[in-house]
Amino acid sequence: MDTLRSIESFVKAVEGGSIAAGARQIGITAAAASQNINRLEKTLGTRLLNRSTRSLSLTDSGELYYRQVKSIIHDLEVAKSAVMEIQGEPQGKLRIASSGAFGRHVLAPLIPAFTKAYPRISIELIMADHGIDHIKEDIDISIRFKQQLELGMVARRIITAPMILCASPAYLARAGRPKEPEDLRHHDCLIFRLPQDGKLLRWGFIRQGLRFEPELNASIISNDIDAIAHLAVAGAGIARLGAFLAEPLIQRGELEALFLPKKDHKESVTADIEPLDFYVTFLDQHVMTRKVRTFVDYLADAVPDKWKSPTPI
Repeated sequence: MDTLRSIESFVKAVEGGSIAAGARQIGITAAAASQNINRLEKTLGTRLLNRSTRSLSLTDSGELYYRQVKSIIHDLEVAKSAVMEIQGEPQGKLRIASSGAFGRHVLAPLIPAFTKAYPRISIELIMADHGIDHIKEDIDISIRFKQQLELGMVARRIITAPMILCASPAYLARAGRPKEPEDLRHHDCLIFRLPQDGKLLRWGFIRQGLRFEPELNASIISNDIDAIAHLAVAGAGIARLGAFLAEPLIQRGELEALFLPKKDHKESVTADIEPLDFYVTFLDQHVMTRKVRTFVDYLADAVPDKWKSPTPI
């Protein structure tokens, strides 16, 4: 058990960036964590970490050892959580990473009711549009849209969110309304850049069963979708926003929706806006502990019916 605690202190120090940060995750003092790591290095007969007052880095031996043992600590934490949950209601800490806008506008409003129903589950919500390392960042599950999915992860589609192209009344009065997607090349378009790989998030449309991406005039690019929404409200151009972000702004009259069905708007529709699929992602099936399953089931029930995926997790 002492060896496992020493390995845990080492792994958490590496992942936390310092011995003190790793110690806080475990719930011990920095001095105790340092002693555990010293004991481990003595047992192995090699130095694992280069330490200074301001930085922590792995030696070559430490890099090799970390790659071999990091999954052990994660597997033990999953096993402990699973055993504890068998004995009663779902419990424990649940760390959820989410793409930024979805986390702010969908998950955050839904979480209070969940924690009220399951008071023994404590949630940490991490907003992250960059790539996620579930082991290094100690993430139980992440909610990602399709273009953020990463190789090696198990992913289950859970939500299909409508996307809305919209602009402020002031912009439309100045620049006119596009009548079909091909008109967008003549308009100022506000484009989202994916932080994880730097690619621009394309605007997909469906016409007569075929998907296409029209040419866009990218007048402003940002890696924050909420910033793009603010730019649209300020009259900077046309934005492609999730319904969960756009609809409140439209209801307040700050934005107007484009390419709506004819029954809803005077414009005729030549193509449908492609929706955005969101997925629950995790390392493997063994991570689906009771607390994780409980949250995923709650999320699937809590979102509007029109967003629900036909093939949920």
